[in-house]
Amino acid sequence: MAETGAAPAPPPPARLLPVAVLLWFAGVYLRIPILVAPPLAPFISDELALSQALTGALTTLPILMLAVGSIPGSLSIARLGPRNTLALALVIMVIGSAGRGLVPDTLTLMVASAVMGLGVSMMQPALPALLPRWLEPHHLALGTAIYMNGMLMGEFIGAGITLPVLMPLLDNSWRATLLVWSLPALLVAAALFLPKRDRSRPVRNVAWLPDWKNPLTLRIGLLLGLSGSLFFGLNAYMGNLLQYQGQFERLPDALFWYNLAQVFASLTMLKMARYWVGRPGVIATLASLAILGAIVAVLSSGWWSIVSATLMSLVAGMLLILLVAIPPLVVSSAETGRLSAGTFLVGYTVAFTVPMLGGVLADWTGDARHALMVMIAYALMVLPLAFTLDLQRKKGQPES
Repeated sequence: MAETGAAPAPPPPARLLPVAVLLWFAGVYLRIPILVAPPLAPFISDELALSQALTGALTTLPILMLAVGSIPGSLSIARLGPRNTLALALVIMVIGSAGRGLVPDTLTLMVASAVMGLGVSMMQPALPALLPRWLEPHHLALGTAIYMNGMLMGEFIGAGITLPVLMPLLDNSWRATLLVWSLPALLVAAALFLPKRDRSRPVRNVAWLPDWKNPLTLRIGLLLGLSGSLFFGLNAYMGNLLQYQGQFERLPDALFWYNLAQVFASLTMLKMARYWVGRPGVIATLASLAILGAIVAVLSSGWWSIVSATLMSLVAGMLLILLVAIPPLVVSSAETGRLSAGTFLVGYTVAFTVPMLGGVLADWTGDARHALMVMIAYALMVLPLAFTLDLQRKKGQPES
């Protein structure tokens, strides 16, 4: 049943804090369920005797589901409303994520991982679709920055705290660790119903399939693929690149700073979102800098390579936030979920496919740099789209 009720008067700023907290925690769960898999993978593999491919699938399968599940998310938004969809998606995510800690064998582990990825993918379009219903127009950019800050913090928290902090507290049990990371999301799902406001009237029988006639669906999606393939790809092949460069011993430091840069990207956007969101020139500049950073990381050596990769991660994180913030600015609240779902479908399909193709080429040539060169080639190919974005705002939207 879709959410109903006329829009009440906007609350004072102090009452926006609970909404901001909810958005932040929902953003955290866009990434923690996915990013806890790499540190836990060796323990899961040892107990369940996973192959190399299946061990990698613990991370890559949910990323693929981020693309596949965007359409069910859009359908749910059209039928149930964004708040109900976000709550449902959190419950589905918990079932899959916590279920991984209870599985008896490999098959059920992969099924649970796919269910978890489906839940996360449904959350993606629900969050931007919820913003116009909870926030005034001039707060939309800040709202995006808040939940994206939660998402990028979730990347660092999931990857950085799991092994040194959480597992020792749980007798080094990977099963208990998955349960402890997952179950609190049910509290977030319940708390979503506390705000008693919906600033946008529901629209009956709205379309939910991606609007491929809207050029922004493909353009934003392909640019999301630029950001995602460079970030996920360089993250995945960092060890191979450093080994090729003869500095494999620096891998722990390189990965730490590489992922921490995403946190700084989100903090920067909390400050600059009001000025940068919806500015095509800023998007084009950041996309160009991300490509430059990736090129220098591949062609240089020593600390220059690691620093360039870290700067690329920083810029790619800011670019991601700017792109995700576009739909609620340029279309009506009824169309936001649809546009977001289409862009995520394209973006995460690219972010999964391009690094995979790069890995196939690297295996064939024996040169780890070729995997990254495939991603750079894709980025250069779609870069002109960033210079030709038409982000005309919907009627009534402020410029900053």
